[in-house]
Amino acid sequence: MLSISTSDGIAEAIVATPPGGTGPGVLFFMDAFGLRPRIQEMADEIASWGYVVLAPNVFYRDGTVAEVAPQGDLTTPAGRETFFTVAGPRIGHLTSELAVRDNDAYLAALRSLPDVTPGPVGVVGFCMGTRLAMRAAGHHPDEVAACAGFHGGGLITDASDSPHLELATARAEFLFGNADNDGSMTVQNVADLGAALDAAGLTATNEIYEGAPHGYTMSDTSSWNEAAFVRAFANLRDLYARTLN
Repeated sequence: MLSISTSDGIAEAIVATPPGGTGPGVLFFMDAFGLRPRIQEMADEIASWGYVVLAPNVFYRDGTVAEVAPQGDLTTPAGRETFFTVAGPRIGHLTSELAVRDNDAYLAALRSLPDVTPGPVGVVGFCMGTRLAMRAAGHHPDEVAACAGFHGGGLITDASDSPHLELATARAEFLFGNADNDGSMTVQNVADLGAALDAAGLTATNEIYEGAPHGYTMSDTSSWNEAAFVRAFANLRDLYARTLN
């Protein structure tokens, strides 16, 4: 664990390093269930490809990693939904203004790691973390060369701070692996996201993974879909190989 100083406190973060010791940096935005062994596993896999991965506790204002850790059995639908009643409000607490401010600190912390090589960085988000990844790409176009999001929700809204509006200032290549039959990211939302990517002139892949529910990358929850996860991480590895090396 690393401790990151932000304007509002200390955010703990997982750091995963590659076998070779050094590599380009990747900022990893967790899902709503927080930093936990599953996030460590995913960060370690990305690091095994040759990257230094930093995964912060974006809910640090609500508590430490231990304090916001999942309770109960997330592998059952009932257990997952029960914990989400606790985790859900934390998403609301993290406004777009706070997220943008935090991202400045997270990227600075990533850059300061001695194992991170000079050059562009990648960002990746899961569930609500996709929105945070998009904000990082939009506000740091000179740094973020690759932005990926898997089973993201609420990427297209009518609000003045809708995540899709960040695309206008981004220059990264984007990858979206949307969940199937997802009420938080409908087929029309996915189409609208594609239109926004085209309008911004960005290179992007924007797909719905058939049969993959919201949260499909998380093997410690009832939403786990191994085939969709394998597809997502194969596409992510290719994205980073194209843009960060």
